[in-house]
Amino acid sequence: MTCIHPDAVIGADVKIGPFVTIDANVEIGDGTIIDSNAVIRSGARIGRNCHIHSGAVVSDVPQDLKFKGEDSVAIIGDNTVIREFVTIHRGTASKGKTVIGEQCLIMAYCHVAHDCEVGNHVIMSNQVQLAGEVVVGDWAVLGGGALIHQFTHIGQHVMLQGGSLVNKDIPPYIMAGRYPLSYEGVNSVGLHRRGFTENQINAIQSIYRTLYLSGKNTRDALVEIEANAPESPERTVIVDFVRASRRGIVRVGI
Repeated sequence: MTCIHPDAVIGADVKIGPFVTIDANVEIGDGTIIDSNAVIRSGARIGRNCHIHSGAVVSDVPQDLKFKGEDSVAIIGDNTVIREFVTIHRGTASKGKTVIGEQCLIMAYCHVAHDCEVGNHVIMSNQVQLAGEVVVGDWAVLGGGALIHQFTHIGQHVMLQGGSLVNKDIPPYIMAGRYPLSYEGVNSVGLHRRGFTENQINAIQSIYRTLYLSGKNTRDALVEIEANAPESPERTVIVDFVRASRRGIVRVGI
């Protein structure tokens, strides 16, 4: 039997399958599909035209001993697909919200912990596990079975190898893989697919040659990049990301 709390806000043309549970303090946007046996807990804010597949749990309480029942939410952007048995926990007092952006694909058995921020157009392959307060940039692709340490940041347009153990920040536009996790070059195929020009990709590659292959430490490499690399939005994104990193960035492989 489907159980929908009378205070839940359900949009137009929402389809809800059998044995679904929807708590109070839930909002579901127009055209969304909730398949059988999904559980939508208090604090869920699900956008329009999403598809929540069977057995998924959205906005359950965090697995954090510091959580004291404070009000918080889990936000799912429009047109996002949550596959079977995905678990997404709502925020804590730290940020108050867990966010998954628009047009994402979160494949089966993934976990998104409290206070994570996942950008738009992100693909998380099966069994990716995000610990608390992880940030994932737009258009990132995370390979199956990847384990992401708490507080880690993954930049936009990153391609991450399946099975990776991630405990360092991964700068934008690159591929990362192997063990220990290493810089494996610029994600040029993905960037081409996203409409980046050859000149933009070449400029990104030049920046990363300075950052990773010049023999300079990170601070000196950034000084050289700002002095010599042509100014561009991509340069700004890379430099700002690296400067803001608290965990340090992945290094080049041996």
